[in-house]
Amino acid sequence: MAGEISIEQIADEMYQLVAESAGQKKLKSTDLTKAMTSKYGDKVSKQDCKDAIKMLIDSGRCVYGYYGGSSIELPRVEGSANQ
Repeated sequence: MAGEISIEQIADEMYQLVAESAGQKKLKSTDLTKAMTSKYGDKVSKQDCKDAIKMLIDSGRCVYGYYGGSSIELPRVEGSANQ
C-alpha cells in the first residue's frame, strides 16, 4: 500500500525532523526513513523516502554533511549573509 502519502508531504515532515534536530543530532537518511516508516507503516515505502530525500537535496532545503558518516543537514548560513 505504498504511495498513499505524497512525496511532498514526506519531504516536509523529514525537513521538520532535520530542523528540530539541528545543532543537537545529525540525522542519517536511514534515521529519516525509519521515522517515516514507523509513523506511517506500509503507507510509505523506502523508495518514497529516497524520493523525498532527493527532493529535499535537489531543492536546496537540506544538504548532505559528512562528519564521521554522511548525514542530512540544513544548509549553513554564512555570517555575512543577509537574512
